[in-house]
Amino acid sequence: MSSITPADVKVGAKGDGGGPRQPGRVSLGGISLNLRSSGIYIAFALIIALFSVLTDGALLTPQNISNIIVQNSYVLILAIGMILIIIAGHIDLSVGSVVAVTGALAAVLMVNMGWPWPLALLATLVAGALIGAWQGYWIAYFGIPAFIVTLAGMLLFRALTLTVLGNQGIGPFPDQVRTLANGFTNSYLGNVGLGPLGGADLFSLLIGVVAVVGMVTAQWRTRGARKGYGQMVEPMGLFVLKMAAGAALIMFLVIQLARFKNLPWVLVLLAILVLAYSMMANRTVFGRQIYAIGGNLQAAVMSGVKVKSVVFWIFVNMGVLSAIAGIIFAGRLNQAGPTAGNSFELDAIAAAFIGGAAVQGGVGKVVGAITGGLIMAVINNGMSLIGSPSERVMLVKGAVLLAAVAFDVWTKRRAGAGR
Repeated sequence: MSSITPADVKVGAKGDGGGPRQPGRVSLGGISLNLRSSGIYIAFALIIALFSVLTDGALLTPQNISNIIVQNSYVLILAIGMILIIIAGHIDLSVGSVVAVTGALAAVLMVNMGWPWPLALLATLVAGALIGAWQGYWIAYFGIPAFIVTLAGMLLFRALTLTVLGNQGIGPFPDQVRTLANGFTNSYLGNVGLGPLGGADLFSLLIGVVAVVGMVTAQWRTRGARKGYGQMVEPMGLFVLKMAAGAALIMFLVIQLARFKNLPWVLVLLAILVLAYSMMANRTVFGRQIYAIGGNLQAAVMSGVKVKSVVFWIFVNMGVLSAIAGIIFAGRLNQAGPTAGNSFELDAIAAAFIGGAAVQGGVGKVVGAITGGLIMAVINNGMSLIGSPSERVMLVKGAVLLAAVAFDVWTKRRAGAGR
């Protein structure tokens, strides 16, 4: 069954809007391009090109690419859950504290109490779900704004973290947990020669080929479905160009990782999460209901959407993803600390908005949030490589976030003026 994103088919919502006119669409040389959906990827490419020049190519070395992924994996995991909450018109300010308290719980269970690591991880995920359920109840069923509930949660769960840890770090973690956070896949099929690039793991290269085939197939089916519904699609030449660019990016990334230490396990986990949540958001009733709630709450209620239930479960989901991020972060540092997760909520929110989420809700994609998170990661890494001070990094990240939101507001105003 072909996939169409909810933003493509909804009418009268706060998002892209219905009808043939699409906000942010411009014509360049006879080619119609939707800057709102494509602009983030163009910006990402330009940022990579800029820092590649500024760092004399150090940004794209195999080891540095691997470091970017491993060091920012937990923020990308949080961004997946955050984009769903923002699409529904809410916000979660507590995820950094939830990362800290779940990492602390995992440490106590595995290190202090000697639980087997699989059982401890399962208990930690259940704890994350309960935390999400606690917050989701007050938001969905009691009617307190998410901003207030999660602001209270940020303080409550940080205090609970300090209580659980006794204001000190707990570690080290079992080898299996450290491998999940910092380890790499094995070289199952040996290496293959790549000429001047040297050798690379064959199994990793095959995974890259499978990813390219899957991407092209999914996009081809989506394009066909849009044509079937009479919607605007890009010219075949532009579609082929986009697929070629995407395939080149994926294979470049995989080849560089295969030349270093193969695929990081956190990248495998992240790929599974992105695929699963993208399918949920685009192809399931629950995913379409999330978009409907954020796009037009009254219309969603009149359409029979169980708004309270949907809102409750997206916060439960955020709690589980925060627990996963907490385990990954603690495993990477090899200890759970009282300051873990500081400012993670800001990074996750910034990733969602930079990745195309609308301030009013109803618009956004999981892949866009991941791209937004990677933009922040590349800025952090690139400016670190060129020796920029931390205050300058914060300045640039703040400017990028402001520009992304300003562009979203501009496209809405432009679309409204054209109606």
